[in-house]
Amino acid sequence: MPKGYWVSVYRTISDPEKLAAYNQLAAPAVQAGGGRTIVRGGRVVAYDAGIAERTVLVEFDSFEQAVAAHESAAYQEALAALADGVERDFRIVEGID
Repeated sequence: MPKGYWVSVYRTISDPEKLAAYNQLAAPAVQAGGGRTIVRGGRVVAYDAGIAERTVLVEFDSFEQAVAAHESAAYQEALAALADGVERDFRIVEGID
């Protein structure tokens, strides 16, 4: 079964306090949903139309598990804490195996 991934690129962070509150709630929500954070921040080299901003990559055992974790009450609480504190490109993608 192909794995699922959350890919999130932060274009701007307008409220670091909201991001910190989100991180406190999101980490346990991701773990409870079976996610493993494999990239969080760190160095970025962007090419073509990419942006060299904060990038987060979370791996799940399946695409369905990744979607369910996003829809969970615990993660929705984290999103409410984040509110308009950032502008980010967030997507859930299916792996190839």
